[in-house]
Amino acid sequence: MNRTPRSRLVAITVVVLLLQASYALGQVRQEIRIPDIMGYKTLKCDFHLHTVFSDGLVWPTVRVDEAWREGLDAISITDHIEYQPHKQDVPTNHNRSYEIALPRAKERGILLVKGTEITRDTPPGHFNALFIQDVTPLDTKDLLEAMEAAARQGAFIWWNHPGWKPEHKGWFDIHTTLYEKKYLRGIEVVNGTSYYPEAHEWALSKNLTFIADSDMHAPSPLDKTTSEKHRPMTFVFVKEKTIEAIKEALVAGRTAIWFEKQVLGRREYVEALYQGAVRITDIQREPKVARFTITNDSDLALELQRTGKLGPQEVILPARTSLRASINVAGAEKPVELSYVVGNFLIAPEKGLPVSLVVAGSQTAGN
Repeated sequence: MNRTPRSRLVAITVVVLLLQASYALGQVRQEIRIPDIMGYKTLKCDFHLHTVFSDGLVWPTVRVDEAWREGLDAISITDHIEYQPHKQDVPTNHNRSYEIALPRAKERGILLVKGTEITRDTPPGHFNALFIQDVTPLDTKDLLEAMEAAARQGAFIWWNHPGWKPEHKGWFDIHTTLYEKKYLRGIEVVNGTSYYPEAHEWALSKNLTFIADSDMHAPSPLDKTTSEKHRPMTFVFVKEKTIEAIKEALVAGRTAIWFEKQVLGRREYVEALYQGAVRITDIQREPKVARFTITNDSDLALELQRTGKLGPQEVILPARTSLRASINVAGAEKPVELSYVVGNFLIAPEKGLPVSLVVAGSQTAGN
């Protein structure tokens, strides 16, 4: 069919506009609502990502765009030093993925921490080293030499996926050596779709920083972040949104983990996240009945099971929802305390967070 120049111009313009609209739709950021706690700002982070510069399948800028769309605040691209399966097509340059991603990260407002993955057979396994300036000195066959080279640059190092190979899992002498030399300061309690209860125990008993990462190699499959469908991430509680503040918080152990519907970490941080998410409002007190609303202001799911004698047997609050409840009481004046455990907020393996819901008495309750 013959087209006039004007009709061809109109057709081209329509196609361009459609492409622009499609691109714009793909660039919407999903904001994640997580409470700031204890005077700190909560950053959503993923510090274990791969690109074509090791065994990943995407260009470095893609990792930044994915993180921005999914509501993250900070990431690290940690390509393997020793494993370069694409080296015939992508020349080995251990610093290049960071250099490529950095301008996009600045444009997106994503904090990009320079890092790498020190890769050995299991045991001892794989280790991430963050806050380094130059990856090249870490490219050595001796593990302790690589660790020392990272430490000289002020790196924060953790043990990746410690339960990756079940037949070889465990804390070995080499891990004790790394721990005693203060190279090893964190541990991945969650990697991808895997949760490691032993790592959870080690983080608590050895005072290691809790880490959760996606360890993503392929493109991210997510088009939307929800409380049940999201990449695993580390919440880092920082004094300000800077790379230096992230490092200070990791060294201090101020982190928690978001994995599927679960929040994991040290009790003080898990409890603070819960307290920042929950409100009790619209309290109505009568001589024999108390009515009230429990609200979850966060994107964290809350699953409470009653441990006392009062209150609903279960309180299930998906992200950003409220529940209206009533209980039988003896009098309206005094506050009532309801005892629960948050089953999906873990302060140790298989141990939920004990909490109290306090319903104010008529002398203090608002209508």
